[in-house]
Amino acid sequence: MKYLNSCTLDQPFDQTVATVKAALADQGFGVLTEIDVRSTMKAKLGVDLDDHVILGACNPPLAYRAIQAEPSIGILLPCNVVVRSLGQDRTVVEIVDPATMVMMTENEELESVAADATARLGAVIDALTDQPSGE
Repeated sequence: MKYLNSCTLDQPFDQTVATVKAALADQGFGVLTEIDVRSTMKAKLGVDLDDHVILGACNPPLAYRAIQAEPSIGILLPCNVVVRSLGQDRTVVEIVDPATMVMMTENEELESVAADATARLGAVIDALTDQPSGE
């Protein structure tokens, strides 16, 4: 089962996070939450990880349509976007595949919402991969 779309960028972590947020905004998504996995693991477990954040992205009109179709869908919202450092000037971006909410709920009413979200999040991946390296 495919559950994510991803791309790897040849640019620093902080720059990638900013680029991802801008690309999400261009597609109507705001970032509701930002979890700094690296600092959380350091504080709670005393372990060191490379830079790693989880962004909780939400497009309000899509979220509303999803809630109308499936009131319990909030358990699967917002759309998670992960940005992880792979070392100096190399970063991976992973975005949840919205079709998973249709598969998990088996609610066909969510198909059009998932298709719209998939197109928008696919455009985010496209925008990221169209970025020149290091810019």
